[in-house]
Amino acid sequence: MLKSTQRGLRVDRETAETIAAQGLAFLTADQQRLHRFLALTGLQPADLKQRLDAREVLAAALSFLAADESLLLTFAAGQHVAPEAITAALARLDSADGQ
Repeated sequence: MLKSTQRGLRVDRETAETIAAQGLAFLTADQQRLHRFLALTGLQPADLKQRLDAREVLAAALSFLAADESLLLTFAAGQHVAPEAITAALARLDSADGQ
């Protein structure tokens, strides 16, 4: 669930994982984006398939999107989600406890 606070937008773990899974699907839908993501993360295609739901992989997908404003905005518009929700989801997945 999305929550608005004075410190910014916050998302719960389930929402963060959903946004990240959508981000990963967005990346894998385009060969060029996928190859760049794999190259920058060091993941191999087989590793990616085995670890699709791993928090580290989901966070890496959001981190990749967040590093490229144009890509982030394209993804956000396509998913009808605020860019701030994407960065909030990344913060949730990057948090020590993931809760």
